[in-house]
Amino acid sequence: MNDHLTFDCYGTLIDWRSGIAQAFDGAVPGARKVPRDRLFAAYAAAEADLEHGSYLPYRQILDQAAGRAATALGLRVPAARRRFLSQSLPTWKPFPDTNPALRQLASQGFRLGILSNVDDDLLAGTLRHLHVPFDLLITAEQLRSYKPAPAHFLAALDACAGDRRRLIHVAESQYHDIAAAEAVGLRTIWVNRNGLPAIGTARPTIEVRDLRGAAEWIAAWRAGPQPD
Repeated sequence: MNDHLTFDCYGTLIDWRSGIAQAFDGAVPGARKVPRDRLFAAYAAAEADLEHGSYLPYRQILDQAAGRAATALGLRVPAARRRFLSQSLPTWKPFPDTNPALRQLASQGFRLGILSNVDDDLLAGTLRHLHVPFDLLITAEQLRSYKPAPAHFLAALDACAGDRRRLIHVAESQYHDIAAAEAVGLRTIWVNRNGLPAIGTARPTIEVRDLRGAAEWIAAWRAGPQPD
């Protein structure tokens, strides 16, 4: 039986913070003066609010959230640049540890997947930066649903015949991924790149600092006894 590994994409495989910061700095006057933590917090709050409403394509979520974040920070997005964030997303780069870890896991026979709050065409642009094939790609566009709603995780379970014992989800976001995946009975690896404290109900199976640590733990898990 093949083991299935699913990954969140942006924040886990792709350096979304650098991507967002560079996009704001290049498009929004005054953004360079805003502390990075304030910028990310304003954007994350706006995005989460929009994802809770009626379904919108993620391209629209990105651009509306960028506008709301700019307003909250006392900035203004020029009219000619109002789509700057969605246009920048396919250029966002992987973390340095992403491709080596993915190659290691693929070489060991794992079936890899991505569960992402994104549109299909945006993810296609990102896949050019990732150096392994993926067996499973599940997007918000396909499901018309955004994590932390359970649809992504249930679809991943369906893809591996509902066998929770053989599926591990790997993610950075406690809010979007870890708690939600656990709620449907999945093992989870929390890639805590920024040394954040645990919040809410998120209780990952294991916490690591990067994908190298995730790959090492996964190899050890596979080699050991497999509990029910």
